[in-house]
Amino acid sequence: MAGLRIAIVSTDGANVNDHFGMAKRFLVYDCNDEMTLVEERPTESLSVGDPDHTFDAEKFGRIAALLKDCSKIYVTQIGEVPASKLEELGIEPVIYEGPIADIV
Repeated sequence: MAGLRIAIVSTDGANVNDHFGMAKRFLVYDCNDEMTLVEERPTESLSVGDPDHTFDAEKFGRIAALLKDCSKIYVTQIGEVPASKLEELGIEPVIYEGPIADIV
């Protein structure tokens, strides 16, 4: 994972443990020989709590702008539309649940 910047959705700072749409913050790491926390980026949640909600392109745009320097984002779940929109921006969604320290 040398030379990557990644974002992680975490409620506790130790584990990847939340859905992309529910994220209230992104933990941003630089990954060279080791993972180094760069910053915490607060965000608004994309989800409104209704599984049938329509995609909010404007809100997504604000959230995606926070991730523009990241090549991957680690989440427990992500909807098809946000995942494809992130991929179009060159950000790879990675489905993972577990300790941040185990990401290699």
